[in-house]
Amino acid sequence: MGEQQRTILKEVSLSDIGLHTGKRVNLTFCPADENYGIKFQRVDLENQPIIEADADLVTEVQRGTTLTKNGESVSTIEHALAALTGLGIDNCLIKIDAQEVPIMDGSCRPFIKILKSAGIKELQTPKNYFEITKPVKFINEEQGIELIALPDDHYNITSMIDYDSPVLGKQFATLNKIEDFEEEISSSRTFCFLHELEFLAQNDLIKGGDLSNAIVVVDKVIEKERLEEIAKLLGKPSVEVNEEGILNNIELRHANEAARHKLLDIVGDLTLVGRPIKGKIIASKPGHGPNTEFAKLIKKSIKEMESQYDVSKTVLDVEGIKKILPHRPPMLMVDKIIELSQEKVVGVKNITVNEDIFRGHFPDQPIFPGVLQVEAMAQVGGVLVLSQYEDPENYLTFFMKIDKVKFRKMVVPGDTIVFEISYLSPYRRGVAHMGGKAYVNGDLVTEAEMMAKIEKVK
Repeated sequence: MGEQQRTILKEVSLSDIGLHTGKRVNLTFCPADENYGIKFQRVDLENQPIIEADADLVTEVQRGTTLTKNGESVSTIEHALAALTGLGIDNCLIKIDAQEVPIMDGSCRPFIKILKSAGIKELQTPKNYFEITKPVKFINEEQGIELIALPDDHYNITSMIDYDSPVLGKQFATLNKIEDFEEEISSSRTFCFLHELEFLAQNDLIKGGDLSNAIVVVDKVIEKERLEEIAKLLGKPSVEVNEEGILNNIELRHANEAARHKLLDIVGDLTLVGRPIKGKIIASKPGHGPNTEFAKLIKKSIKEMESQYDVSKTVLDVEGIKKILPHRPPMLMVDKIIELSQEKVVGVKNITVNEDIFRGHFPDQPIFPGVLQVEAMAQVGGVLVLSQYEDPENYLTFFMKIDKVKFRKMVVPGDTIVFEISYLSPYRRGVAHMGGKAYVNGDLVTEAEMMAKIEKVK
């Protein structure tokens, strides 16, 4: 999967019913700009509210994941989100004219197909990966549920399920890399047990269920008269149980389709973290509740590891920075400013393997040079000083002194550097004395004191 953020080239739509509501739903995937993320828009409601794909907005996890913001909801979102993540799409607006995302065939393959028909566009901004550097765990000992994120250089998942079912048995599924998602996971459909199906049907909770969008597992022998009652309840002329203990509504696409679908749900639910992940996920007895609680823990870990700064914010983007600094690529070393006041500035640089410097600087083991870290730090400091001028484009910032420089950890492709710069003494007579610190995942990697002279362009 590429290192640049992705969106789609054009709007594409599909239509089907919601599994639980039975209502016809029209859903449209729309292109979005860099750093937009994934958001839903309820176009059927007044003011067409937008609901971000955010784990902190999860309000319901029974038989699907529901997000709610300001009293408005969107539900059964996991399959659409899994399709986006499976294709490496970071930015997309999903317009929907009902509460529930359409169920389609119970997998996310129809969403994959329609998204690919739109075409995928690589954007200029690098992906903002969250790299797991220490274990993150969600454990429910009473129910035997465990989800763990471990360090790894790419996203991979293992899912294990055990429902004490003689039909399903113990199953596991593995996704070695996200590029394999479409072929190995996306076609796996949702499943339920017959007793669950009967309860849901009797209580009018699956108005859109027609036995074409779920695998129904039958764990015990059913008499013919009972099968006739079930057929009537489900609005079918007849139903039978095949040799594998599966209601004859569907043929399995994989022997371990249940475990693969649970993995699909993990991919969808962990999209709610808000950033692509580099790490190994091991899940035992996953479900929407554990998955989304795990996503919240990963989000919390991100905040802790990236200090107190929310790198998803933008105060100044690259174009805004260009109006202040004279630097231009490849020597513009700042991607955005996320905090700016009269005394302090915080800037961000994403390090990607595509940086020109890596062609010659340890190409077999790329390390971002310390001198360029200091240069980037100085440029962030330049934004602090020049932003206080009405005409910053008419001024230049020159180093006078660099002191007390320390490099504490290597910076490599995939890292996001957060630079925090503040004045060490009041700015006067065109001289700025600043202290800077650089963090990756909340760890201090570089620090320095800098003195710069601000001069008007002649």
